[in-house]
Amino acid sequence: MASETSVDYNRTKEFKEFDDTKAGVKGLVDAGIVSIPKMFIRPAEEAVEELNSSQSNTEVPIIDLSNIQDGSRRKQIVDEVRFASEEWGFFQVINHGIPLTVLDDMIDGVRMFNEQDLELKKELYTRDPTEKVRFCSNFDLYASQTADWRDTLTFSFRDDDIDPNEIPALCRKSTLEYAKYLRKLGETLFELLSEALGLQADHLGSMGCAKGFSIVCHYYPACPQPELTLGARRHTDAGILTLLLQNEISGLQVLHEGQWFDVPPSRGALVVNIGDLLQIISNDKLKSVKHRATASHVGPRISVPFFFSGHASMFHKPFGPIKELTSEANPPRYKEVELGEYGARFYSRSLDNKPLIDYYRL
Repeated sequence: MASETSVDYNRTKEFKEFDDTKAGVKGLVDAGIVSIPKMFIRPAEEAVEELNSSQSNTEVPIIDLSNIQDGSRRKQIVDEVRFASEEWGFFQVINHGIPLTVLDDMIDGVRMFNEQDLELKKELYTRDPTEKVRFCSNFDLYASQTADWRDTLTFSFRDDDIDPNEIPALCRKSTLEYAKYLRKLGETLFELLSEALGLQADHLGSMGCAKGFSIVCHYYPACPQPELTLGARRHTDAGILTLLLQNEISGLQVLHEGQWFDVPPSRGALVVNIGDLLQIISNDKLKSVKHRATASHVGPRISVPFFFSGHASMFHKPFGPIKELTSEANPPRYKEVELGEYGARFYSRSLDNKPLIDYYRL
């Protein structure tokens, strides 16, 4: 028992010393480390999973959204969205109407923020999830077994629009422009997903699915021992829908049929994945699947997930399987949950704990 207490104490001490620097993972790299601290080293048994990484040419579906208003073309797109969401839980979209300059500027803004003077970044360092703009490394640091090799800048638009002056000047314009385009694309995707479920095109939108979002900017520095750690542990996304922008460095992997598949970056493409809440309200029709990000000798890798997670005004609204998708033969598989309680549970747990969705399964 004494040895367990000692181990726990040392682990907590290491986490706190790292946290107190407010310099994040980039601070370790800037200090010139050649071996990663123990707090980042994942359990040895996880390394066995590497044997399950797929070497096949199978790819996450890529869906072309061009000519989406053409009747027959739209039906084809809806069919592709249905297949990808039911079988993979992930797909990439191209020809989505967002200018390349908007995507490139967002990536550049995230890079500039992370590579500016540390003292300026420290001003935003916090673990308070109620702060609309916050910078930290590993939101679940003290609840997790190991830490991820990344730093994160978060913008939360879940109640009202953020005051532009709260956004760091280095990425203010690019973030506001990115948010404008991603919100519009999200509305389009919720229409397609509604139709894929056999519902009216405005069904998910009328439930408020496209309201309330967060932009989470991950910065993964080059890692001296990438085989020992991960950029992000395996997890599912707790929200409704995620749209992901990534720079040219690979790292994202999706678990499909027991194997890890790479989702290689493609300039201009955005990755879309189903969140746990969308699996709940679709009554398991659409799949929220596990994914992770590997670490790399090359860096920085930058990814910017745009999470649709529901508006703050909906926090007391119960979410459960859509009635039109249930029947006597296909009863609800989940109990209803209030969005506020769901969010509180998310922030009180570790990313690598059991999936949030399992707490609500009937």
